[in-house]
Amino acid sequence: QVQLVESGGGSVQAGDSLTLSCEASGAILKFRINRMAWYRQAPGDRRELVASRPREGTTFTYPDSVKGRFTASTDNAKNTLYLQMNDLEPSDTARYYCMIIAGPDSETFWGQGTQVTVSP
Repeated sequence: QVQLVESGGGSVQAGDSLTLSCEASGAILKFRINRMAWYRQAPGDRRELVASRPREGTTFTYPDSVKGRFTASTDNAKNTLYLQMNDLEPSDTARYYCMIIAGPDSETFWGQGTQVTVSP
């Protein structure tokens, strides 16, 4: 069984910072990790990519909407993916999801999401 568990969401004010975590457990720890990413989805909107790394050893890339404010990173010892979010804006309000593609069949795994709400 594979589990991705996000945490760190909350309600903050514009200009504040939050750090989201995505801890992996289960069979995924035995797989070779391919792509890792963070997505977000606001009510009524499509899921939006906010950070992506194609494979281990490469760097994360970001869309213009979050570039310079969001930074993704990993801690392999803790099997955890992070998303540091600075200078948050009300438009960042969404449910945030981590996604990992891993294994010989390039299977896609998603976490359950964590809510971020930014007030003006």
